[in-house]
Amino acid sequence: MKFTVSYRKPIAAVLVAAMTAVSVPVVPVHAAIVGTDQVIEQTQGTARDRVASFMKRDDVRQQLRLLGIAPGEAEARVAALSDEEIDKIAGRIDELPSGQGAVGAIIGAAVLIFIVLLITDLIGLTSVFGFTKKGSLSPN
Repeated sequence: MKFTVSYRKPIAAVLVAAMTAVSVPVVPVHAAIVGTDQVIEQTQGTARDRVASFMKRDDVRQQLRLLGIAPGEAEARVAALSDEEIDKIAGRIDELPSGQGAVGAIIGAAVLIFIVLLITDLIGLTSVFGFTKKGSLSPN
């Protein structure tokens, strides 16, 4: 018992030092000023990459063939576009909803309205549908 009491502080000090050494990052850090041209090149490169990967998708290639355009020719035209045009196209690709057009939005809105009217009809607030039991959910 006396052995553990007398060595408690040195053992604690060694453990604290070991935990501190383990938690301190050893990776060297390098900070530098990034130039505007480097940032522009990086963002333009990613926009070009996004458009190029979009052009390589199978559904896009199939649609191009349906429109009578060879996919290789379309890729060559995209490669010849200016940086501003590529940025516009890349922004447009990001804005478009994937797999949803105006028809999907209209159907979704119609289903939402139907559900709201059905619930209000079941509660007894409205009388829209004949197939519901009026006020079936009301406590009266």
